[in-house]
Amino acid sequence: MDIKANSLYQEMQSMAALATTNPAPVQRLEINSSASEFGDLLSQAIENVNGMQQESRTLQQRFDMGDPDLSLVDVMVAKEKSGIAFEATVQVRNKVLEAYKTIMNMPV
Repeated sequence: MDIKANSLYQEMQSMAALATTNPAPVQRLEINSSASEFGDLLSQAIENVNGMQQESRTLQQRFDMGDPDLSLVDVMVAKEKSGIAFEATVQVRNKVLEAYKTIMNMPV
């Protein structure tokens, strides 16, 4: 999984700056488009994490079976990458839930 937090953060900042300097009326169609894009992005990220975990599991099984082309270093690096990606996914989920709870507790 290719996590580019800095570029994502910069893109979000530029979008926020653009939104505050050029407030345009938001149409319902645009909101649905953004929601589907976010959903697609989130789905793709989860699929990437799942793919990394499956690859890590496959490498571990190949190493356990005695594949001479694999080293312990390759297996451990793959396992650490998948572990870090999974932890990042859990943290994103926690932040989304926290934001949802905050929004739901806002007075109307």
